[in-house]
Amino acid sequence: MIANEGWPEDLTRLPGVGPYTAAAVRNFALGEDVLPRDVNVDRVERRTGHSFGGAAAQALMDLGATVCLARIPRCGACPLEDVCPSRGTRDEPLRRQGRFEGSFRQRRADTLRLVAAAATREELDREAVAALARDGLVVVGTDGTVSLP
Repeated sequence: MIANEGWPEDLTRLPGVGPYTAAAVRNFALGEDVLPRDVNVDRVERRTGHSFGGAAAQALMDLGATVCLARIPRCGACPLEDVCPSRGTRDEPLRRQGRFEGSFRQRRADTLRLVAAAATREELDREAVAALARDGLVVVGTDGTVSLP
């Protein structure tokens, strides 16, 4: 798509690019003041009560991944300890993701592999194809053929 049309203003128009990846490219590759939000960045902002700009992106990601941990925060090692109203706060564990084996995620992965191998549409899981198409990971032609974007 980039080769044919150039870089879109909204990077999420690119197949497989969501809001996080678009923000990360805009920040780290294009130098824009955009903060890519992952769970670590969100946790640091939530706990400190502060909003940060894109210049702090890498520091926030590192802080959230190594010091401001969800279940065992290392507040004594945090440079924001003195101003953090959530010192010592532990987050409850999130619900664990279900098993991959036998899941819809596995059906999607298997279907994507078949599409990449140019399988016939009769071999494909229709529900998985529809979900993959919604996410921009496959293209369904007007004749029903399924291909990678």
